[in-house]
Amino acid sequence: MQSSEPRIQTIVLQPTPFCNIRCKYCYLPTRDDTSVMSIDTVTASFQKVFDSPYAGNQITVIWHAGEPLVLPVSYYESAFLAIEQLRPPSIEIRHSFQTNGTLVTKEWCDLIRRWNVGVGVSIDGPRHMHDANRITRSGKGTFDRAIRGARLLKEEGIPFHVISVLSKEGLECPDELHAFYVEEGIEDVCFNVEESEGDHVSELMTLSRDSMRNKFNAFLQRFWTISRQNPGINFIREIDGLIPRIFRPEEAPVGNEQVEPLAMLNIDCNGNVSSFSPELLGYKNERYNNFIIGNVHQHTIEEMLSSPAMAVMVTDIRAGVEACKKECGYFSLCGGGAPVNKLSENGTFASTQTSFCNLVQITPANLILSAFDQMEASLTNGTRPVQPGHFSVFPGSAPIELEPAPAACA
Repeated sequence: MQSSEPRIQTIVLQPTPFCNIRCKYCYLPTRDDTSVMSIDTVTASFQKVFDSPYAGNQITVIWHAGEPLVLPVSYYESAFLAIEQLRPPSIEIRHSFQTNGTLVTKEWCDLIRRWNVGVGVSIDGPRHMHDANRITRSGKGTFDRAIRGARLLKEEGIPFHVISVLSKEGLECPDELHAFYVEEGIEDVCFNVEESEGDHVSELMTLSRDSMRNKFNAFLQRFWTISRQNPGINFIREIDGLIPRIFRPEEAPVGNEQVEPLAMLNIDCNGNVSSFSPELLGYKNERYNNFIIGNVHQHTIEEMLSSPAMAVMVTDIRAGVEACKKECGYFSLCGGGAPVNKLSENGTFASTQTSFCNLVQITPANLILSAFDQMEASLTNGTRPVQPGHFSVFPGSAPIELEPAPAACA
């Protein structure tokens, strides 16, 4: 954990805990709560941030922890304007929605374009994969509504990325997922392997850590391979997010907002504030005061930083980071992991490797390094013609053999 003065880089705001659908794997404990963050709370939040000495020069504001689009467009017009009126000229703000896509309309597209809002859409793949878990409150699939929203964004020329939760079936079908994204014109993809969080216990968590890693490695290797062989996919977060940190560390120094106090500020609809992993907002834990470090209507950011809850969290998270630094050869890629996963999987912040970091850091890193080793070996051994079933790691590099498609989805 860095010893420099804290800098607020990301603010996760919960405009409402409510969600209009009921995903089977959702970790949010209050998704039936229809409370709404008042504009007064929005104003108080940013007034406290801007009045503090900790505001970064660039702050990403993520409207999440519920389905943000259940509130009207007029709400965000008021909220964005309130923030803009408070914003010092030296600070750049970028808003972002993480949405299930089912409520996207032309009016939303106009707002997103007008305020240059980043958009992430949660779609788990083709209908049968998506509807297996992402269902309405009455138990029906949401695919038709979600894909309609994504297609409208595409038609309106609004860039977006897709986050797909990989369940057991998705992990076995990289080719089918790839074909779906390309057919829908989805170019930027992110994968979240289904986890056990809150009250949800993932079927995948019954597998051993090695088995999970092997399954995800096979999936990601195949998906990356066919993405390089065929046009359509421009960005795979799990690969493209790591490559600069592996090969250009001077340009992408290790940083981890989730282990730095205040770097990621999470504010619920009532103005209660937590830090570190955004999933902690709403969790209960007596040792850490339910992870609440203060309230924007009652405390300054300085008071939150010195709160008892912050102090004990910092102590335990720092212990976990230091242990990772000593024990893990991949520390330079992640800077100490995700505290919420350490707590969920290991029972304490003061711990090291988790299944989550095995999947999102170690597995992709090994895949990238293995591909690079093959590329170097090909160059050392002389040129080899590119043949069907080969691709290059980077443009102009030596070819690497493709893995066959899994039998279940070939």
